[in-house]
Amino acid sequence: MQLFRTIPAQATHSRVLAIGNFDGVHLGHRALLERLAADARRLGLPAAVMTFEPHPRELFSPDQAPARLTSLHEKLALLESCGIEEVFLLHFSRKLAGLTAEEFIERGLVQGLGVRHLIIGDDFRFGKGRAGDFAMLQAAGQQHGFGVEAMHTIEINGERVSSSAVRDVLGAGDLEHAARLLGRPYSISGRVIHGNKVGRKLGFPTANIQLKRKRVALTGVFAATVSGLDKRFLPGAASLGVRPTLGQGLRPVLEVHLFDFDREIYGSHVSVHFLHKLRDEAKYDSLEALTAQIARDVQATQNYFAGKN
Repeated sequence: MQLFRTIPAQATHSRVLAIGNFDGVHLGHRALLERLAADARRLGLPAAVMTFEPHPRELFSPDQAPARLTSLHEKLALLESCGIEEVFLLHFSRKLAGLTAEEFIERGLVQGLGVRHLIIGDDFRFGKGRAGDFAMLQAAGQQHGFGVEAMHTIEINGERVSSSAVRDVLGAGDLEHAARLLGRPYSISGRVIHGNKVGRKLGFPTANIQLKRKRVALTGVFAATVSGLDKRFLPGAASLGVRPTLGQGLRPVLEVHLFDFDREIYGSHVSVHFLHKLRDEAKYDSLEALTAQIARDVQATQNYFAGKN
């Protein structure tokens, strides 16, 4: 997959394009991307995606911006797994937001990308003041010779699949529900880094996963698996949050205690797959009380996996 951080002044070839933030790459996104790939094959053109960094709400209302479901690295990997050949990653700035809808179409879609066919979500708006909509794109397509298709909302058991819906169920601790909307267990990827070794001192060594995000969509203690260290998914108990007993502050920390595992894995890039929530974070009066709770969490996690086998 090719990654471009700007739109060229003049396209060298045509392409089929989808536009969106694609946070989480959930089943609704996947349905759109499958349609994109099918249209690209039919026309013999590359399947391309235009997406933005940062999320527009992080620019205009950072205090109210939602927690990201995926980091940029995770999103790009998921897009590639869906058969996307080109990604145009645009820096979302006030300058970009100030482009009129007409300028976005003329400079970006027609001249810069040579779009032959465009797929968008049914609620997509664009351009200064969000003035651009599906009808404007259809009119531009008739003028410039490209097709426009709006992908309707995907529903599962009557529920609209959206990034907001995934955040809501993750926040409520319903990992199984989130997996149904995503089409896979929710996961966070990152590199294993050195921590303060408190877990090791308590008898439960953990792998500390680097989090490149200020906010997370879920917190608590979970039954999880880890991929990237072995050919199989390794079971363990994961903790994600601010570790209130240890007074670690407000920045979230992700750590996983892997069962029957004793290898040095610092520097490894892994993915933690959250399967079931055991409990919320809690503050304990002493390290002894915390250690006893961790032991109960480990037992509960082992019981969870035993029930799955």
